[in-house]
Amino acid sequence: MIKSQITLKQLEAFAFVVDTGTFRAAAFALGTTQPNISARITALESALNVTLLIRDAGSVRLTADGEKLLVKTREVLWAGEALIEEAGRQDLIEETLRLGVTELVACTWLQGFLRLMREAYPKLRIQLEVNLSTAIEARFAEGQLDLALQTGPFKSKTLTNDALGQENYCWVVNSDLVNQMSAKPTLAELFDLTILTHAKHTQACAALHGLATERGLRSERIVHSSALSACVPMALEGLGVALLPERLVASELASGELHRVDSEWLPKPLFFYARYAPARAALYVAKAAQIAKTAIQLP
Repeated sequence: MIKSQITLKQLEAFAFVVDTGTFRAAAFALGTTQPNISARITALESALNVTLLIRDAGSVRLTADGEKLLVKTREVLWAGEALIEEAGRQDLIEETLRLGVTELVACTWLQGFLRLMREAYPKLRIQLEVNLSTAIEARFAEGQLDLALQTGPFKSKTLTNDALGQENYCWVVNSDLVNQMSAKPTLAELFDLTILTHAKHTQACAALHGLATERGLRSERIVHSSALSACVPMALEGLGVALLPERLVASELASGELHRVDSEWLPKPLFFYARYAPARAALYVAKAAQIAKTAIQLP
């Protein structure tokens, strides 16, 4: 055994600077100041007698020694976390999980996920970002997120994609409109109404516009909402027929405020994934991905 002259905080600072790309971003992620991060890195380099990082115009890059020692740094940090987990002292993990989710997750099973996370890690702080799936992927590329709960497909091949489940779509209307429609309206009948759905760039909307073009339907009747949840009150007010994920309108269907419309066409289901970078993620990030698999199944 040796008496260590380095600290976990120094190693943590080193890893976070690499992952986030700047001293400032690392300081923000670790809840400290940029001078503190700089001091930790300097102390670590002095103790090891190596240069780990080259500072250049606000950005940083690893030296050859830094590349080699980063691997060992992560192993030490993971071992420290594994020790805490093995001792059953998850309450000692007072870190911040930077979580990105899509709006549908935020409106449906996010609360169950947060509850299970609080039970597993009582003092873990969660920094939440709700955004479009493409924006979440960009944030990952910048090193600003630890875990994403989102829908595919994805451009990046460097992240772990743990399949969580799928969400089907449905057509819904309020009581007034359902009484004015046939039992199984044609697509032409649906397109005579205003169609309420989510943003243009989504897979479902691309499929919907493709259908309209193929069948010669009235695509100008499609009204997009950048806030998916805003479609629900519009449907409740009878402003049109809504094409939405089933879980988003589950309570309204159960209460009879909205009614399912039987149609010959629906877009393909949404497939959800938990995504993280296994080469740099803390162990609790992988555990959070497993918790998400349970949360998505909750009623």
